[in-house]
Amino acid sequence: MINLETTGNGKDAKFHRKALTVEEARRTVLSRVHPVEAVEIGLMESIGRRLAEEVRTKEPIPHFRRSGMDGYAVRIEDIAQATSSKPVQLEVIEQIPCGKEPIHPITNGKASRIMTGGMVPEGADAVIMLEMTEEIAEGDRAYVHIRKTDSRGANITPIGEEAGTGALVLGKGQVIGAGQTAILAALGYSCVKVFRKPKVAVISTGTELLQVSEPLQMGKIRNSNAYMLAAQILSAGGEPRLIGQIPDDYARAERMLYEILSSDADLVLTTGGVSVGDYDIMADFFMKWEGTTLFNKIAMRPGSPTTAGVWRDKLLFGLSGNPSACYVGFELFVRPVLIGMQEGEEESARALTAYLDEDYMKVNAYTRYVRGFWHSDNGKNYVKPVGLDKSSAVISIKDANCLMVIPPTKTGIGMGEIVNIIPLTGAMFP
Repeated sequence: MINLETTGNGKDAKFHRKALTVEEARRTVLSRVHPVEAVEIGLMESIGRRLAEEVRTKEPIPHFRRSGMDGYAVRIEDIAQATSSKPVQLEVIEQIPCGKEPIHPITNGKASRIMTGGMVPEGADAVIMLEMTEEIAEGDRAYVHIRKTDSRGANITPIGEEAGTGALVLGKGQVIGAGQTAILAALGYSCVKVFRKPKVAVISTGTELLQVSEPLQMGKIRNSNAYMLAAQILSAGGEPRLIGQIPDDYARAERMLYEILSSDADLVLTTGGVSVGDYDIMADFFMKWEGTTLFNKIAMRPGSPTTAGVWRDKLLFGLSGNPSACYVGFELFVRPVLIGMQEGEEESARALTAYLDEDYMKVNAYTRYVRGFWHSDNGKNYVKPVGLDKSSAVISIKDANCLMVIPPTKTGIGMGEIVNIIPLTGAMFP
């Protein structure tokens, strides 16, 4: 296997970078991922978290024979000759609502009135629906006339129909949603072991950045990237920590970065300063630091200067300062890392194909990850770009539900051609 790691310490390293493919870069950072610890929390608090253990049944589901409808529990042999013109009469010996264990078994000529979800008594091998019966009273006894026969086992859910004892029903790393919560509750999990939320420190660079609450100034912009990343981190199950801004003073910036790397953060993200400009502090830091730079260029647009390294077993990402490039960098590289820290399944592996809904004529030397909107129509997927296809664009991010993967091209790609898309469902909240 080719070693893709480089330690940046030469002056030319900032300008002469080896570009990895997206797949190479992803494999490189994912090989450095270690799971975070498990914590035990209440069932309600576990919703939206990732399981830190497999969940198996301690008993079969269901653990008793259950009626599928309102009717009468009977023996098939007693009603074998029943017809609408010649019903069979059986004595009703018991009423069985939900939650009550039957007292009497069903024997020859007997039946029990039973409700949907009720426990089917011993001896019964079918439940005849209420509409096919008529109950009558004779003195102090009740009888039922049954006007049709049925198959053995009709309207009875057998023990273990859904799962037997010891069956694996939830996997480690699975997100706990509505269905998973129902299973956990059904199995008696009042407390659940989940992975703790990975702590992610977010640091912004650039003297052009203003706080969100500050009035606009000429030549400056508000720090939107930090809050965008916070939302992405939350949607990936992490805990964002907005640290602040890195000054353009390298010595101060270096001290601040090592202080943050030494904190209890599991992962550190910076935004901006990774290109080749005079004030690109992060590019300088990755050339001089004590850690190992895994890559500092990726054969992609936007976000080709996306950088990553490891310091004392902790990953540091240098994402682009351009909003769209920052967004794409997180989705392609940081989200898989956060999911891996919680032993989850790689979401972006679920790539789809779609027909272009309009021409895409931009020439590409690298593969482009374009913010797009996809939909299905008559079993086919269609996709088109949303908003400005520029790394500096911010407004169009909200409209994207996928990334269009546009391969290198000197001519562009015409409407109707097939492209790969990566759904962004994981980046959004319900």
